[in-house]
Amino acid sequence: MAVIHHTTLRPTKLELLTSWLPTRPWYRGGPGDPVLVKSGGFRLDDPEGEVGIEFMVTTDTSAPEPTAYLVPLTYRGAPLDGREHALVGTMEHGVLGKRWAYDGCHDPVLVTQLLSLIGGTAEAMAQSVSDAPDREVTRSRTGEPFTAPAPAPEPTDDEHGTRLAGPHGTTLHLHRVLTPAPGDPSPARDAVGQVTGAWSAPDGTRPRAVFAHLTAAG
Repeated sequence: MAVIHHTTLRPTKLELLTSWLPTRPWYRGGPGDPVLVKSGGFRLDDPEGEVGIEFMVTTDTSAPEPTAYLVPLTYRGAPLDGREHALVGTMEHGVLGKRWAYDGCHDPVLVTQLLSLIGGTAEAMAQSVSDAPDREVTRSRTGEPFTAPAPAPEPTDDEHGTRLAGPHGTTLHLHRVLTPAPGDPSPARDAVGQVTGAWSAPDGTRPRAVFAHLTAAG
């Protein structure tokens, strides 16, 4: 079980993301810095209790039409070997000390737990409350049970988001730019599993969208 510490972070997560997001191929903003607000998300537990796993939704309000981004992050107490290119930045945590924040799509712990969530063997947890399930996150999976590939392959980023190889020839797609859908979003075309969630929009509504989906080989 992840314990949520309500303490200081220097720099903050949003400060790190302000400089990191514009370097991503799926970023939709203009030449200026984004103006980010934290809009929601959820957490997953690391069975070993070593890695913090957060799926943050942050909204860029710098343009007339705000854009919501899904940013999976992992937090570690030491650098992750071979993933220097995936480092978002380092922070000083008021309780835990120095923390290394990574783009979680490059972290095998996050990938394994996300696939476990889709497969039904992990549970989405509240973003800011210890030991509390997040009931707004829903998941589905068709077909036989599966386990995550080990080690996790390197993901591919493009203007559409992030994708990486999943188990049994599947492909895992992370929706980096969130597109609201009415009600609970229908499964993506060709999807054999998916995760949906909600966040708080600047206009006070609480939209829902597909956060990630799994497609079959072929």
